[in-house]
Amino acid sequence: MTFQRSAGILLHPTSLPGPFGIGDLGPEIFRFIDFLDNAGQKLWQVFPLGPTGYGDSPYQCFSAFAGNPLLLSPEKLKYDGLLNDNDLNNLPSFHPHKVDFGEVIDFKKSLYTKAFQNFKQNDSTIKKSFEKFCSEHSEWLDDFALFMAAKDYHGGELWTKWDRGLVLRDERSLTEWREKLSDEIQYHKFVQYFFFKQWKEVKKYANEKGIKIIGDMPIYIAYDSADLWANKKLFTVDEKGKLQTVAGVPPDYFSPTGQLWGNPLYRWKEMEKDDFAWWRKRFSGLIEMIDIVRIDHFRGFEAYWEVPGDALTAEKGRWVKAPGDKLFETLKRYLGDIPILAEDLGVITKEVETLRDKFNFPGMKILQFAFGPDMETKFLPHNFVQNCVVYTGSHDNDTTRAYFEKAKTQNPEIFNHLQKYLGIKSDNITVELIRAAYASVANIVIIPMQDVLNLGGEARMNFPGTLGGNWTWRFTWDMIPDYLAKAYAELAELYERPPKKKKKEEKIETHEE
Repeated sequence: MTFQRSAGILLHPTSLPGPFGIGDLGPEIFRFIDFLDNAGQKLWQVFPLGPTGYGDSPYQCFSAFAGNPLLLSPEKLKYDGLLNDNDLNNLPSFHPHKVDFGEVIDFKKSLYTKAFQNFKQNDSTIKKSFEKFCSEHSEWLDDFALFMAAKDYHGGELWTKWDRGLVLRDERSLTEWREKLSDEIQYHKFVQYFFFKQWKEVKKYANEKGIKIIGDMPIYIAYDSADLWANKKLFTVDEKGKLQTVAGVPPDYFSPTGQLWGNPLYRWKEMEKDDFAWWRKRFSGLIEMIDIVRIDHFRGFEAYWEVPGDALTAEKGRWVKAPGDKLFETLKRYLGDIPILAEDLGVITKEVETLRDKFNFPGMKILQFAFGPDMETKFLPHNFVQNCVVYTGSHDNDTTRAYFEKAKTQNPEIFNHLQKYLGIKSDNITVELIRAAYASVANIVIIPMQDVLNLGGEARMNFPGTLGGNWTWRFTWDMIPDYLAKAYAELAELYERPPKKKKKEEKIETHEE
């Protein structure tokens, strides 16, 4: 699929302002969409929207299909008559710029529990809508709700440590646990219903303003997930959940032992038997929530690094061929042309590029990489092709301002090269790099909100390979100067993102002599 020239901003909803300790799907998200509209932005990119678990990472979710309960808006629950003013008064004093996930989880769960109790006593039309939702999504929702209820019952333990009957999914045990945890199961279905209800309103509002949402799809699912627990035969685990092989990345200059991700790998041959039904459900579910899919670790669909399940590092792995060609052909046959962006960073071979280009998926360009220690010239704007997406940096990078402040002192030759390339003498690198992205031939440009605001390292979203303290950054409206939306709207117009409508050519009437 070919994308027209356009510009957008990367901001996950958790980073929005709001009184409840974390950004959510309440009034502030609509205000942000208004900001995007006023700034001439036609794209809005978010991280995976699933329920976060270990490390609070949106890339390690309890489900590939469910929504994140933390994003529910208490204000909208009040609007639906499930909470009242007293419930939303006397709030804890949350930090305005950092999410304390532990505090937020406890607080929001107490509100949702109140709302759920009111919901059970409410004999309204919402219940009919709820029952319809549960029926339409039963294929994943039933297992997910039981999974979360059982996890709560077992004190948050990994599912492999639960009651043996549950671990093995013995039919008799499943029936007994569904009866035993029936109220808790309904609670988790209730939360999912309102997540999808609220998100649908957000997407509708954005789309009505001509803004499309780009959503992330991690290639792998989390080990501690309802997807694995309910579909063990599709993944490289035994019936008790013991990992046989896991995902990772081979050793390189930056990581001598490689990266051991620990995610279960796919049994691709098993998946091929039913025309990749699990993947078809995953894509169709996601495309209902967002408009464009960005596939994380796209190269894993061509070949992936397989590591033994008991390995302590990723050194003793091997490359294994994946059926990406068959998968995307099948998806196209069943679902039509899905708008897909390919995260093609890392170890990229000619075979990966061939797979990407066969389906016309735009790849990614990170401007920070062009001016890093390796000076990767393929990330310089004059080497771009039209069919790509350019970012100043990603969620795994430092902010652009912080990145080049460090380069100025630690690698002055990089900083000097950047100034020469941009043709500037000032230190205002972020603004000029954003301009270079907009001016490039890349059809799509996405700027992280931290770079839009020209923030320093305090606003970094994630430090790869670390646990705790990540994914916490939030902004407040007083950080946005009055002129900013207009400045970005002018930038988008100047560099024709989107292209200007062509005037109709005048027809000149001619006569023969």
